[in-house]
Amino acid sequence: MSGVNLQNVTKKYGETQVIHGVDLGIAPGEFCVFVGPSGCGKSTLLRMIAGLEETTSGEIRIGARDVTRLDPAQRGVAMVFQTYALYPHMTVAENMGFGLKMNGHPKAEIREKVAKAADILRLNDYLTRKPKALSGGQRQRVAIGRAIVRGPEVFLFDEPLSNLDAELRVEMRVEIARLHREIGATMIYVTHDQVEAMTLADKIVVLRGGRVEQTGAPLDLYRDPDNLFVAGFIGSPAMNLIPARAVEGGVQAAALGPDVVPCRPPAHGADLMLGFRPQDAEIIPGDTHTVEITEALGGVSFVHCAHRGAPKLVIETKGTHVESPGAGIALRIAPESMFFFDPASGRRLR
Repeated sequence: MSGVNLQNVTKKYGETQVIHGVDLGIAPGEFCVFVGPSGCGKSTLLRMIAGLEETTSGEIRIGARDVTRLDPAQRGVAMVFQTYALYPHMTVAENMGFGLKMNGHPKAEIREKVAKAADILRLNDYLTRKPKALSGGQRQRVAIGRAIVRGPEVFLFDEPLSNLDAELRVEMRVEIARLHREIGATMIYVTHDQVEAMTLADKIVVLRGGRVEQTGAPLDLYRDPDNLFVAGFIGSPAMNLIPARAVEGGVQAAALGPDVVPCRPPAHGADLMLGFRPQDAEIIPGDTHTVEITEALGGVSFVHCAHRGAPKLVIETKGTHVESPGAGIALRIAPESMFFFDPASGRRLR
C-alpha cells in the first residue's frame, strides 16, 4: 500500500496547457476522488498517474519511487475504465487471470489469486461464464477483479459506473466502498457525479480548468467551500447563489424580495454573492415568491420559485405536502446558514 504525491505537475499538448501546476498528496490507503465538470482535466490527471499520458513537467511519486518517466507496467498501478474491455471468448476466470498469464505466472498462483478476488467481489458462481451471460454490474466487477489479481500499489478508476443504469450505479458504489474497506488499498477515482464523490471519498479534489479549486473531506467541502465554484458544485440540489448588497442590518437581494434579510454580511455597502442551501430556507405564509414547479419525491420535495423575474431559487421541504404551481409563498433563511462571496474573484468572504 503506497501513497501518491504530485509536485507541480503540468501537461501540455503543443502550446495548449491543460494541467496547471497541480500539487497533491494522497495518503496510503486513502480513497481520493477527482471531481469536476467535463473538460476540467480529471481524467487527464489520472492517466498521467497511470503513465498513459506523458507528464510535461513536475514529479509523480508512488510510495518512495519517482515514477514520472516510468512505463505504465512499472508503476505498480491497475486501472479500471468506463468500458469493461473484457474478452468475449474467455470465461470470467480467464479474463481475471489473463494479465498474470501473459506475464508468465504459474497456473496455481493464477487460480489462487483469481479465487481470492472472486471471493471478495462475490463472483464465485460466475467464474465459468462468458461476459455475454453477465449483467453490466457483474461485468464491471470482473474488470475490477482483473485489477485486484495484479496486486497493485494503487487502484485507478476512470468513471467506472458511467455505463450503468441508476439502480446498478447505487449497487456498484456500495460494492466499491466495501472493496476499499476490505483490501485497504490506495484508490483514486474519477467522476463527474458529485453524489458519487460525496458517498465514496475520504478526500475530494475539485478540479476546474486543469487547476485544483479545493481539496478536503466531503463534508468539509460541503460545509466550508472556499469559492463560488466549489459552493455551486458540491451539493445536490446545488446551493442557491444570488447577487446581493450588504446594507444596514443585513442584505438586500432582488431574488429575495424588497425587504432587508437580517444577517451579518462581511462588509457594509459591498456588492456580493449570497449563497444558501435549499434545506436552509423555510417556506412561510406570504406572496413574495411564486411557485413555478415542485419536484415531489415522497418524503422530500424541491420547490422551484422566483420573485418577479429575479433569479430562481430551489427550496427543500420535508413531508408529502406539495406546493402547487402559481401559488404564492414567502421564505425565511437562517442567517447562520448564509455564505458570502466576492462576485469578481469568486473568493469566499468570511
